[in-house]
Amino acid sequence: MPFTQILILAAIQGITEFLPISSSGHLILVPKLASLADQGLMLDVAVHVGTLLAVILYFWRDILGMATAMFRIYRQILNRRKLEAEFWLFCKLVLATLPTIGLGFYVNKYMGADLRTLEIIGWATLCFGILLFVADKINMTVRKIEHISFGGAFFIGLMQAISLVPGTSRSGITMTAARFLGVERQDAARFSLLLSIPTIIGAGVLKGFELSASANQVLLYDVLTLAGLSFLFALAAISLLMVWLRQANFTPFVIYRVLLGGVLLGTVYFVRDFSF
Repeated sequence: MPFTQILILAAIQGITEFLPISSSGHLILVPKLASLADQGLMLDVAVHVGTLLAVILYFWRDILGMATAMFRIYRQILNRRKLEAEFWLFCKLVLATLPTIGLGFYVNKYMGADLRTLEIIGWATLCFGILLFVADKINMTVRKIEHISFGGAFFIGLMQAISLVPGTSRSGITMTAARFLGVERQDAARFSLLLSIPTIIGAGVLKGFELSASANQVLLYDVLTLAGLSFLFALAAISLLMVWLRQANFTPFVIYRVLLGGVLLGTVYFVRDFSF
């Protein structure tokens, strides 16, 4: 793959992964609109792995807190002490990941290519953008991340499974679900980003086995380069997003999604000579 395309894909993934505008949809759209070869699911996962490393680095305190809480659980149970909030957060993230594991395996095996169409991306971009607007406007911002119940975590996990449809946005749909539960914007983003860790690890492991079996050294070089560049773009994007959500809302992202979805659907239904 040309380095220019690698750089473009890494930038798109790093910037859009943590914004509620669908990184997967953009990763499919850009090569098609720029007349470039579709990079495929393998390289899509490579850029996701790069952003995974950025999430781990940014939220290292949360991750360390959950890890140490797991080590102390035996002593706390033995001494009949109250279990730490970090332990319960870890359990909720595991629970929220389960729906995506089951559905993700099925989509990867049977439906992956069928969902990468302009029409599907357009409708998902438009509809779930509007849903984000509704969730952000009608719900009070009163709950922190620790107030998310197990039922709420599972609900967020079910919504995350829908993001396997390109254009939905994994971060967007999970933030939407959290906002419907009344979680404040910054904590909704925090839970969403932490939830991305097990989700992307699962996808990365699955595709890693396929990459190893292929023994394709050129593909391996592209994978490593994409992962490294997307890591750098993503680290900057996370920082900017968390600062933005301290004092702003999701409306700019909704406007972008509605406009993009409208353009895509207009292209599908009115530009007859356009092939995608």
